[in-house]
Amino acid sequence: MGWQCGGLRWPEDRGGPVLAWHRGRQTRGSVLAYGTELGFRAAGGRTCIGARGNACPVTAAVPERSTGARCAECGRLDRAHSVAADTIPDDPRTYRVYLAWFGPGMVKVGITAEERGAARLREQGAVVFSWLGRGPLMAARRAEEVLRAALGVPDRIPYARKRAVRADLPVAGERAGEVAELYGKAAALDGRGWPEALERLPFEAVDHAGIFGIEGAAGPLRVVSGLVDGGAVAGRLVAAAGPDLHLDTGTDGVVVVDTRLMTGWDLAAAGPDSGVSVPTVTAGGGASQAGLF
Repeated sequence: MGWQCGGLRWPEDRGGPVLAWHRGRQTRGSVLAYGTELGFRAAGGRTCIGARGNACPVTAAVPERSTGARCAECGRLDRAHSVAADTIPDDPRTYRVYLAWFGPGMVKVGITAEERGAARLREQGAVVFSWLGRGPLMAARRAEEVLRAALGVPDRIPYARKRAVRADLPVAGERAGEVAELYGKAAALDGRGWPEALERLPFEAVDHAGIFGIEGAAGPLRVVSGLVDGGAVAGRLVAAAGPDLHLDTGTDGVVVVDTRLMTGWDLAAAGPDSGVSVPTVTAGGGASQAGLF
C-alpha cells in the first residue's frame, strides 16, 4: 500500500499549510511553501479511506466529486465519536467559542477544543476571527445556540460560498470591523442566556489573509471539480486557504484544488509542464471541460 493524501492541515506549531499523508496507521506531513512547484497525477479509481485509522473492509468506491472520501458505513463509524456530531457530550476538555468571518455578511459561530488553538479556523478558511469565550463543552454548545437564536448567526456556511468571495475581499479594517460589530452584540447578551460556566474572552481580530497568501488576489477563480484516472494538476503554489491549494499553472491561470478531492486516490508526482487535465468550474459558476478555460 502506498501513501495516500490526507488533505491540507494547518497545525498550530507550523502556522503555514502542511499536506498530510497516511499509509494504514502511519502518518506524515509535507510542509508547503509558497512559490514552489507542486504537481500530481491521479491513478486508478477513488476508494474509501476508512475511519479512525482502520481501512475500509470492502475498499468501497466513492464518488470523484465528493469532498468526503468515505463510504456510508465508514462515515457512520467516523461520526460515532465526534464532537461535531454531538456524540461525546462528556468530553472533559476546555472549548473555545469563536466568530469567524469569510466575506462581507458571511460570519459564523463555532467551537473548537482549546488545545487546537486557531488551527480549526484556518482549516475552515476563516479570513478573520475572534474568540468569544472558553469553558466546558456543553456551555460552549449553549453559547452557539444562543447566538444562532438571538443574532441569527449560522453555525455552518457552505464551503463553496466561502471560496467564491475570497478573491474579492475588502481591506483589513473593514474585515475586522464586521467581526467587532457582531462581537459587541454577542457581549450585550450577558444575563440573557449566556452560559455562566463560559468565561468571556476579550475581542481580538486575527486576520489570516497574510498566512493564506490571498491578500490582493484577483478573481474569478477556476476550481477543480473532481479528479479522474490519469488526470493531472501542476503549477506554482501561490496561496492556500482552508482545504484549498491555489496553483498558478501559467497559461491556464490560477487553479484551485480542494485537497479533500485528492483523498482516496493513488497519486504520483507530475512535472510543471503537466498543466491541468481534470474538470474545472468557476467558483460560484458553471463547469468547463477538462483542461479548458
